[in-house]
Amino acid sequence: MKNTSTRDKLIDTGAELIAQHGYNATGINAVLNSCGVPKGSFYHYFSSKEDFGLAVIERFADDYAVGLKALLEDESVTPLERLQRYFARGRDYMQTCNHETGCLIGNLGQELSGQSDVFRDALNTVFQRWEQHFVACLQAAQAQGAVSPRADVQALASFILSGWEGAILRAKTLKSVTPMEQFESILFEYVLVDTVARQSA
Repeated sequence: MKNTSTRDKLIDTGAELIAQHGYNATGINAVLNSCGVPKGSFYHYFSSKEDFGLAVIERFADDYAVGLKALLEDESVTPLERLQRYFARGRDYMQTCNHETGCLIGNLGQELSGQSDVFRDALNTVFQRWEQHFVACLQAAQAQGAVSPRADVQALASFILSGWEGAILRAKTLKSVTPMEQFESILFEYVLVDTVARQSA
């Protein structure tokens, strides 16, 4: 338990600092000082800063996926209402963090994808895993007739995830959730509606 707790403390502290300052600007000493862990303990759990960064990505991705699954597979509401709740949760978080942190995986994608094949592959895998939750939600919407059965839900899920991540980035630069609201509005009023309209045309 003690070993697990120390490793978790390092990862959780690292995630907070990286979310605030970025991966490159977050040094190992800053992580150690923030959580009061000796340097020797760090290298007991992680062989390098890169190894540590990958552990942070994995932890954040797994935790986020739990919430994503809970929201997008909640059968007590319709599939499109699940999407709306997901977007509302994202806007609430952006306002809570004062538009400063956003999505850790999206931030790291911006920062590291051009620097490291290892990080790029890890981040891409995370996005692909998250995307499948949107696919499942859209398939449920198709079954209810809310999305055209001819719609490519894989492509649509990719569009939603990419567009939402972009809206989060724009919200950070504007210090406003307006880009997130605009993305959701266009998605529901034009993109998703159009898939049904083309079906009945």
